[in-house]
Amino acid sequence: MMLEKGRICLKIAGREAGKYCVVVEPQNTSFVLITGPKTITRIKRRKCNVLHLEPTEHKLDIGSGTDLEIENAWKNSGLIEKLNIKLPRFREPKEESKK
Repeated sequence: MMLEKGRICLKIAGREAGKYCVVVEPQNTSFVLITGPKTITRIKRRKCNVLHLEPTEHKLDIGSGTDLEIENAWKNSGLIEKLNIKLPRFREPKEESKK
């Protein structure tokens, strides 16, 4: 099964099972490079076996495949709300206490 660039998939195995990712680049017939990116779905860029992914009918139009570009594509597509993705909340850095 060959997944094309920009295809949104659901991870069905591993610690990130149940989360959505985007195919950045097909590696060969068994592996693809994926990302969330981490600011959207909490999945960092990594190589993944295609047997651990379930492709959806949704596809993002991504050019070079940088995380910033993919993040903007997610936000412009309206799929965050449609797929009911909860965005991660990042903590603010603690302020230095003044003594």
